[in-house]
Amino acid sequence: MSDFLDILTHGRRFKAAVKELSLDDLRDTAAKLEKIIADREEEERLELEANAERNARIAEILAQIENSGLSIEDLGDVTSAPKAAKAKRAPRPPKYQITVDGELIQWTGQGRMPTVFKNQVESGKDIKEFLIPGME
Repeated sequence: MSDFLDILTHGRRFKAAVKELSLDDLRDTAAKLEKIIADREEEERLELEANAERNARIAEILAQIENSGLSIEDLGDVTSAPKAAKAKRAPRPPKYQITVDGELIQWTGQGRMPTVFKNQVESGKDIKEFLIPGME
């Protein structure tokens, strides 16, 4: 929440913030706030009127369900569409490789550095020495 809204919605902070305003300025501010409230009420009223037909149709359907001896809970998840499986991304290609005791060890360069690479780097080698050609 912004500092302005924090002050506006907190009674004591708001009172301290408007302490320097004259009575006329306070009345002017109150009138502006009342105008904003009236506009918001009108917007909500118009939205309710716009949704009145939809709400009436929903009430009609709910009445039909109740008259048939069913409840909304009986419908369960029938109304919700099955969720699509999340596409799994392809694994990242390795960026570094090293051969230790005849075993090829590869690393993408992300996450924790494998011990064999870490040991080599700590012994003074540069990680760039283990780059797979074309993977700069």
